[in-house]
Amino acid sequence: MSAATMTAPLTRTGADEGRIGLRNNLRHIGALVRRNALQIKHDPESMFDVLLMPIVFILLFTYVFGGAIAGVGHQVDYIQRLVPGMMTMMGMNIAMAVGSGVNEDFRKGVMDRFRTMPIARSSVLIAKIVVEIGRMLIATAILLGMGFLLGMEIRGGVLEFLAAIVLTTVFGVALMWIFILLGLSVKTPQAVQGMAMIVLMPLQFGSSIFVPTTSMPGWLRGFTEVNPLSQLADAARALFDGHGAVAHPTLITLGWAVGITAVTMPLAVAKFRSKT
Repeated sequence: MSAATMTAPLTRTGADEGRIGLRNNLRHIGALVRRNALQIKHDPESMFDVLLMPIVFILLFTYVFGGAIAGVGHQVDYIQRLVPGMMTMMGMNIAMAVGSGVNEDFRKGVMDRFRTMPIARSSVLIAKIVVEIGRMLIATAILLGMGFLLGMEIRGGVLEFLAAIVLTTVFGVALMWIFILLGLSVKTPQAVQGMAMIVLMPLQFGSSIFVPTTSMPGWLRGFTEVNPLSQLADAARALFDGHGAVAHPTLITLGWAVGITAVTMPLAVAKFRSKT
């Protein structure tokens, strides 16, 4: 569904009502979500990262690091630790792709077309995020499926298991707003990816996602304790295992998610309005 096809109905709505109400805003978001989903349908290669990344990463980390950390023949123990942490990493990598996609849409003139329509500016960005949430959940499902095949168990209850998925999704959405703002601020998708990797690599590997922090030097352990990725990974593990501290890391993770969204979402919408 192209931008041109959407122009007529959206323009008519704006002209008749003069202002955009909640109902029309939701309708516009729905139309834009369908447009983004059709783009994926016509370009299935854009789903390769979602379909293949979880498989490649879980196999790589399990059989490269699992033996060294848990001991040879005890990789299943490492998988139990790895999968909840990798759910965090999936959210970060997909969030980075959102920023690159927004930047690419501006370079192609798609976003300029949307800005000429009488629709809420936030609806364009929210629709983008809704589609990316779907991609994130698909990646998470594949990751969990691989984990189960390799011997992972859900030792907590079903509600705790679902809560871990919801928590990682909420935090991933907050990260999307950061990368949307970044995508609107730099010139090329390559710049988005380059700047993102500079930030993501220290955050990912300076956390408890892949390894226990007990073997790290004291200064690095201090960093991992304030690293929101560590808090999210620890909360997800506790929910998966059905024991351990849950409330503290969960509240810190939610606090980070709310804070990031409250700061970056208005900035991203303002940047979207003013970008030339």
